[in-house]
Amino acid sequence: MSFTFDTLVMVLTLLGAGGIAGITTGLFGVGGGFIIVPTLLAILPIFTDAPDTLVHTAVGTSLASIIVSSVRAVQAHRRHGAVDFAVLRSWAPWLVLGVCVGLWVASKVDAQRLVLVFAIGVAVYSIYFIFPSWFKRDADPWNLPTGGGLALLASALGGFSALLGIGGGTPFVVTMVVCGRTAHQAVATAAGVGFIIALPGAIGFLALGMLDPKPLPEGSLGYIHIPALLAISFMTMFTSPLGARIAQRLNEAHLKRAFGLYLLMISGTMFQKFV
Repeated sequence: MSFTFDTLVMVLTLLGAGGIAGITTGLFGVGGGFIIVPTLLAILPIFTDAPDTLVHTAVGTSLASIIVSSVRAVQAHRRHGAVDFAVLRSWAPWLVLGVCVGLWVASKVDAQRLVLVFAIGVAVYSIYFIFPSWFKRDADPWNLPTGGGLALLASALGGFSALLGIGGGTPFVVTMVVCGRTAHQAVATAAGVGFIIALPGAIGFLALGMLDPKPLPEGSLGYIHIPALLAISFMTMFTSPLGARIAQRLNEAHLKRAFGLYLLMISGTMFQKFV
């Protein structure tokens, strides 16, 4: 297999992953990390020999790409008046604090344990998509958390999302729906949460990678793989608004279940890598 053909395969795969990630960002508010991280873990070993930093690079690159997809999704949802910016402002400081904690944890754990964290996290997230009816609360909805409850929930969400390389949309969507908000408003606002988590997360993984003495995958700046970031971001610019438009018009119950099964499959694959 020639270098030119290998490169073509990598670019086409990353473009496809970026396209799907953008649609899922707009449709579900999940940031696309569940697509991007497994894709990078599957194809980067073909083109690089840096196994000790591969997982961290996949997570960092995923966070960097979510910056682009989240901005595009928010812009599309904003046209429909669905983004609750007041909620974003109140959650933002605690989300960033959690991201900082997550970055500290990421700097201490090895690649194998980070794979395990990803596998467990994806399995937990799949429950919401496979069984969405479990999270519906038609009567007497709760209020959105405030004070200490908000600080604890948002910080945990930011930290966990930074470790997984995701936008944190799923638990945020669940929280808003349980608290009486519409699914469309929850998904739209979750796209903004993805940006708040991804920006400091990507900067942090960039810095951590530049301080890491171990070899990085070729084409990386810190823990961010630049060719992958460019290819994925190029596609998400176009497909995130498409996902947002679909979300405004579609009853997404069946799509949620299909996506949940995908997450379960990815979780199983990651567990196999760990063992």
